[in-house]
Amino acid sequence: MRIALVHDFLVKLGGAERVLKALADLFPSAPIYTLLYDEKSTGHIFPKNRIRTSFFQKLPSFITKKQRYLLPFFPKEIEMFEFRDFDMVISSSSAFAHGIIVPQETAHLCYCHSPMRYAWDWTHEYRTEQHVGPIRQAAMALLLKKIRMWDQIAKDRPDRYLANSRNVQARLRKYYRLDSTVVYPPVDIDRFNVHKGHEDYFLIISTLTPYKRIELAILLFNKLKRHLIIVGDGSDTARLQNLAGKTIEFTGFRPDDVVTEYLQNCRALIFPGEDDLGIVPVEAMACGKPVLAYGKGGALETVLSGKTGEFFSEPTVESMEDGLARLLAHEKEYNPDVIRQRAEEFRRERFEKEIQQEILPLHHHQP
Repeated sequence: MRIALVHDFLVKLGGAERVLKALADLFPSAPIYTLLYDEKSTGHIFPKNRIRTSFFQKLPSFITKKQRYLLPFFPKEIEMFEFRDFDMVISSSSAFAHGIIVPQETAHLCYCHSPMRYAWDWTHEYRTEQHVGPIRQAAMALLLKKIRMWDQIAKDRPDRYLANSRNVQARLRKYYRLDSTVVYPPVDIDRFNVHKGHEDYFLIISTLTPYKRIELAILLFNKLKRHLIIVGDGSDTARLQNLAGKTIEFTGFRPDDVVTEYLQNCRALIFPGEDDLGIVPVEAMACGKPVLAYGKGGALETVLSGKTGEFFSEPTVESMEDGLARLLAHEKEYNPDVIRQRAEEFRRERFEKEIQQEILPLHHHQP
């Protein structure tokens, strides 16, 4: 069976790109189509010879690095990819990839990380984050309305949807009125070992953008004067560094082997934002470490309150402080081996098996 893969953008490595890597390994001869590709950032995972890019790849980097300026053109460009030589296309979509157009005889399976959040449930927050005046706010609102109109048409193009969590499954039902099957993302559990000691620091691993709510943790750890290490970078880095006190350390981006060391030696992982699922909490649990997470979104499907961590219920410093106090009060009751067992449920092998199970019947039912 001839298979192609499609992904919105390959310009950074995050949870969605780890899913794509698992798909690329599962189908090693499949080319990968994407709107934009940054070989420097992702080439060591996704080699250039497998990548098929859009017209935008030819534009100067000072334009392509400002993706919001290209936003009006992405829907049209994703439709330009041709798939006449393939029996099946698997799109890995957080925004536009599900909107590809395939021939009638080609099956289209969409693995959905989320309907595009800045057009739907995060649209008002997204506009606020851009820090623009009322005229540009109005123009942005009109643009997002047009993208939602396109998305309402494009949503019907896949033959079948897989959701990365029950959280995203509910979002697909709300915004697309579509059913889906949950297939949790793969986690490379064998990368990690249970480490029962710690070096008395708390850890955040995240892209540094406003919706991740890293600011809450910084304000809390400033107040408590406890050691917090933040691994990752992003558009919000400078602002967050200006907020941080002396007990907070920023490492920037770090390779997987260094991240593994941070996870195995931390006291607990802090997960302050609402994510679609969130692979990092599972990775922390694979090290036997408890997790303090915001009690919304995908964390509710991975973290078990009182067994593998604690939740805080409101996006406030006070609520997070209460959650951290509960975590520390029950710290000796957490069993690292039990925490690890929970992480084992999200193994990569389970993902591969479930993807294969979804592909076979879809392929057999194609005309």
